[in-house]
Amino acid sequence: MTIRRLFAASAALAAFVAGPGHAQPRTPVHTDHHVHVHAPAIREILPAYCTSPGRISPCDPAFLQPLTADDLLADMDEAGVQTAWMMSTAYLAESPMMTPALADAAARVHAANAFTVAAAAAHPDRLVAFISVNPLAPDALAEIASWKSQPFAKGLKLHLTNSGVDLRNADHVRRLAAVFDAASEARLTIMIHMRTRLEDYGARDVRIFIEQILPHARDVSVVIAHAGGWGGLDANTWDAMEAFRNVLTEHPGTAPNLFFDLAQVFNADTSQGDRTRLVEVMRSIGVERFVPGSDWPFSGPLDGYLNAAMVLLPLSSEETESLRRRRIGMK
Repeated sequence: MTIRRLFAASAALAAFVAGPGHAQPRTPVHTDHHVHVHAPAIREILPAYCTSPGRISPCDPAFLQPLTADDLLADMDEAGVQTAWMMSTAYLAESPMMTPALADAAARVHAANAFTVAAAAAHPDRLVAFISVNPLAPDALAEIASWKSQPFAKGLKLHLTNSGVDLRNADHVRRLAAVFDAASEARLTIMIHMRTRLEDYGARDVRIFIEQILPHARDVSVVIAHAGGWGGLDANTWDAMEAFRNVLTEHPGTAPNLFFDLAQVFNADTSQGDRTRLVEVMRSIGVERFVPGSDWPFSGPLDGYLNAAMVLLPLSSEETESLRRRRIGMK
């Protein structure tokens, strides 16, 4: 997404925060709830994926960097981040943006998920593995079931934009609900990038999600990536967030296991008005429902994004400290 270019200058962010009147946080973020490391099976197809006629925008240069789990761990050490949720990007192999479709797509999905789980198994105190699937792919349910008994597979990442999901399509909703059922059965925490490709994405899609899909998660946690958008605070993201706020303020007992990550939602260029509005929405929904996330490597260095960026939000010192320490429990 071209929106990610807005967040490439992490060094500028750190300099902004370190300016007059801004003190560096004393406590680093404990858990980054949203990072990516491409598996070799996915890195191999990225050049074709990024030049595919099915792409709806250019690939961010950070998307193509040959970064490894060791690179991530080194950056976590530098920032003082203890743990990170490592999202598989296996869904890219079955994305409709990849044209022509790959003959070995299903095998690449499984290989990429195996890579992510192996990384977590090698660093069990640092990395938490999220497998991923395209929920519309014919092998999605079988792929989820194959990881049910694997102790290091803790979550499921879904990316509706890359998967071509339309929440206003009844068949897509049915298939996505079935994936939520499968994740619940496998006791996998769900991370969902729920913004779709529709130009008028927003409140209507949130209502469909809450009414027809979220109940299928049953008692597993669900995290809405990028607070309902895909990075930044544009009109569509505000519309989605306001819809979540309306439901959760009118019915505060709804979905106690529903959370929102702040990955790439704001940066040094976000206006003071938007930062103030974001905090007001967070407080209405419940600050305790929001968790730190970077979307690494798109964030740049974690210390500059996660630790320094926290002070950009006009939260109270108690709210900021709680946010930095927050960790969502898993199976």
